[in-house]
Amino acid sequence: MLLDQAKIPFIQVGQKADEQACDWGKPLEQLTASIAEHKMNHVILPDGNKEGEVCFVLTADTLSQEADGTISGKPIDKADAIKKIKAARAGMRTGTAFCLDRRVWHNGIWEIEKRIEQFVDAQYEFNIPDEWVTIYFQDSNALNASGAIMIEEFGTQFLKSVSGSYSAIVGLPMYELREALEELGFFGN
Repeated sequence: MLLDQAKIPFIQVGQKADEQACDWGKPLEQLTASIAEHKMNHVILPDGNKEGEVCFVLTADTLSQEADGTISGKPIDKADAIKKIKAARAGMRTGTAFCLDRRVWHNGIWEIEKRIEQFVDAQYEFNIPDEWVTIYFQDSNALNASGAIMIEEFGTQFLKSVSGSYSAIVGLPMYELREALEELGFFGN
């Protein structure tokens, strides 16, 4: 959604990374970055068409941290989601790490020419009153979001404050990504 809104062209490809294989005992920044890198190491790209062809590959991951320091990703079920939503009332920190490669097709493989990895976070207050929780689940995709928090669309009305990158909370820090894409020559190709 964010790439579409920014008019950054892309093709979605798959990856076969097991996020649970990463060390969940690490601090938020390190864990999120390790998951984005793990995804990059397991990305499935189609073969290139010609020697010297260039492609750009982006992976990212977003995790939330509750005020008590608990790190969480997507909820496992609705009860877990409600617990995460209630924890968000005390304030949350959410971070997104991305891994961006510029790759060149050489001798039948995609070789990494340059890689940029970055972590961006934000602190925010998100408060859904108990009487709104059921409606929130009906009108958002919260069960598929880090910390069950969707601050965009329907969820916007429950976002009290943000300090940091709004788009990092949504799932991709667009300002930093644009800078990284410029550094790798994406817009010139």
